[in-house]
Amino acid sequence: MKTFAQLVNEQLDAVQEVFPWDVEERLDKGEAPMLLDIREESEFSAMSIAGSLNVPRGILESACEYDYEETVRELVEARDREVVIICRSGNRSVLAAVTMQIMGYNKVASLKTGLRGWNDYELELVDAAGITVNIDQADEYFTTHLRPDQLSPR
Repeated sequence: MKTFAQLVNEQLDAVQEVFPWDVEERLDKGEAPMLLDIREESEFSAMSIAGSLNVPRGILESACEYDYEETVRELVEARDREVVIICRSGNRSVLAAVTMQIMGYNKVASLKTGLRGWNDYELELVDAAGITVNIDQADEYFTTHLRPDQLSPR
């Protein structure tokens, strides 16, 4: 049996990772990659990077192909476009990047540190209405809040 962390760590060599400041620099230069946020819709609506496309991880594979109800044309046609995959902490995005590479996407990268790192670097996040999220609100949102039943028995 493998843990989630082990699954992610085993794939790191196969995936390019980019830091928030690398993405910021590309955006500032007008060299915008596709920003693909694979978090759940509720996470995305709370806060995201302006201009990012939300395709939850659970439907990613079918969204990348024609002939499915989840098909996202912009994503299907991005196989040769630079795509930066975004999640909360940079773990789910590693696994999504591996999947997309298997599906023929040639220029995918995972946002190392995810949106937590984006926020730590004090880059702008917006809510569903496009309004800038207060950094203190974002800090609280990205703070881990585990219930007792979510903790590993020791």
